[in-house]
Amino acid sequence: MADTATAAGDTATPPQPPHSTRRERTGWYFYDWAMSAFSTTVITVFLGPFLTSITEVAAGCELGAADCTGYVYPLGIKVAAGAYFPYLVSLSVFLTVFVLPVTGAIADRSAHKKRLLAVAAFLGSGATIAMVFVTGDRYLLGGALFVFANVSFGAAVVVYNSFLPQLGGPDDRDGISSKGWALGYLGGGLLLMLNLVVVTLFSEEGNPQRTLDLARWSIVSAGVWWAAFTLVPLFWLRERPSVEAAAGGVRGNVLLDGFKQLGHTIKGLKAYPLTLFFLLAFLVFNDGIQTVIALASQYGTEELRLDQTTLIVTILLVQFLAFGGALLLGGVAKRIGAWKTVLMSLVLWTGVILAAFWLPAEAPIPFMILGAAIGLVLGGSQALSRSLFSQLIPAGKEGEYYGFYEISDKGTSWLGPLAFGLVFQLTNSYRVGLVSLLIFFVVGFLLLLAVPMRKAIIAAGNTPPRVL
Repeated sequence: MADTATAAGDTATPPQPPHSTRRERTGWYFYDWAMSAFSTTVITVFLGPFLTSITEVAAGCELGAADCTGYVYPLGIKVAAGAYFPYLVSLSVFLTVFVLPVTGAIADRSAHKKRLLAVAAFLGSGATIAMVFVTGDRYLLGGALFVFANVSFGAAVVVYNSFLPQLGGPDDRDGISSKGWALGYLGGGLLLMLNLVVVTLFSEEGNPQRTLDLARWSIVSAGVWWAAFTLVPLFWLRERPSVEAAAGGVRGNVLLDGFKQLGHTIKGLKAYPLTLFFLLAFLVFNDGIQTVIALASQYGTEELRLDQTTLIVTILLVQFLAFGGALLLGGVAKRIGAWKTVLMSLVLWTGVILAAFWLPAEAPIPFMILGAAIGLVLGGSQALSRSLFSQLIPAGKEGEYYGFYEISDKGTSWLGPLAFGLVFQLTNSYRVGLVSLLIFFVVGFLLLLAVPMRKAIIAAGNTPPRVL
């Protein structure tokens, strides 16, 4: 791998222009293909039920028991077996709030961002592969590996996203980001489909241990996939150091200086109020998106009384149609601009919520059609939000600002579920609970509409794209 960054002590060199080869962009896309296996196979489908089963065994329940009321005691804390995995998710999200901005600050000061991407990705994939040792009642090992993998996943995403502003000019980033998201959904969906086929073919009725083992190996396969395909961006991406690193290298301890730089950036955030306002809008509407994704299966099973086969088919449908949806909305953004396209996508999300309220129970076809609609709008709204934010980042601060972006993406994902849960508790209706999520899309739309994007981009010291 040939690096283009200057070594410490060299004479100053001008920042690299926002230009990249097709090979380099393809390498960048392939990290989305690599990491999406963790999001789909591990987080979305297999890990929650797998780790809950391991925890129930540790709590003294029989494997495959329909109802387990046992407890485990991690670090001496009494935890219901069924609550162990949600608590782990909360812990990992809490840790990312501290880890991600620091990771971004280090990336901005390092002349070797690819190395930082490799470290985060291989630590996360290694922890996922190590799930092969989570057998019997080893719930503590499984929990520790998951938290480590999930935090590493977020850190790698920050470094990965920080390359985006350096791969293309203002008019190119929407397309680049959309292709990355699209390939990610395709790769994640492909591995998930293969794993679901294997589990379906080799499971044995009345043998929960076989099902558990198949789930464990499915999780391991995602770690192997993540590690193997990470090699593509490591070989094909160029090193793209920050302006500071390119102008003479970074002296001193990168880790300690990263913490110091983060402090300076936090103090300086007030100089970019419009960037912060965009982050607020993203926090609100993205929370609605993430809540719909997280609770769709529960809504399908509890309210619509759909079987597991319908839910699995719908999940795969969403994955593969999100591939086309990301490209479709990327094409729309090229014509009318990313800002207008994201606003349009939020209107479509509002329509999805209203349609979900009227879905009939025990009717799989309407549910699948709604899943198809979610897939078409999902990838594009996420991809274009990422590229829009790249326009609002001051040069040389890509890593740090994408650290804050990832916190907005993951660190507040409890707001939507909280609203859903409170409304359900008051009304005892999943349908009304789902409709409560409309506020996130409506308020998010109004906040994003209020952001003067062209002015915000100029205020960050960047050149606006021709079409917004």
